[in-house]
Amino acid sequence: MRITMVGVAMAIMCVMAAHADVKPQKDFNLQKFAGKWYRLGLAYDSPSFVPYRDKLKASMGIITALPNGNVNLTMWDATPIGCLMKVYQYERTSVPGQFTYFSPRHNMMKDVTVVDTNYTDYALVLKHKVFNREYTQVALYGRSLRVRNDVIQRFKAFAVSRGFPRDSILTPPPAENCPSSGSGR
Repeated sequence: MRITMVGVAMAIMCVMAAHADVKPQKDFNLQKFAGKWYRLGLAYDSPSFVPYRDKLKASMGIITALPNGNVNLTMWDATPIGCLMKVYQYERTSVPGQFTYFSPRHNMMKDVTVVDTNYTDYALVLKHKVFNREYTQVALYGRSLRVRNDVIQRFKAFAVSRGFPRDSILTPPPAENCPSSGSGR
């Protein structure tokens, strides 16, 4: 029993250290980052997400930079019941490229880090929080519905480096008519 507890404690410390080394995009520029993005890739290994993996579609979002450095993110997701719009409010931290936001699904604050972006084509974003268990997602965003293969490979390599199994790394097909014409495009 004691060996198991020590092993669990060491594993938790290793995971926390692995996420502590994630740094945001150097010289992050929120104004350049604002605008339309498509979520083209997602790494997420939550057991509750497994039944939905094959139903996931690329989603669209619009990032609006606010004067105080915070961000509004409006996302459209294709779901079995239709195209749903959600609005998230990301609060800036003292580190450019790192934000916090309240997750209504988990009823807690989470961290968001823009890890890598060239602002014109792609962005890698890490969402993370440790509580009863660790909740982490890695997302690949693109300014269009297609990104270069080397960008997809960079996303997959980053997700694997964060401990995601290869079968939890997805690049879903585009959603049809979500959002509908006139609601964000």
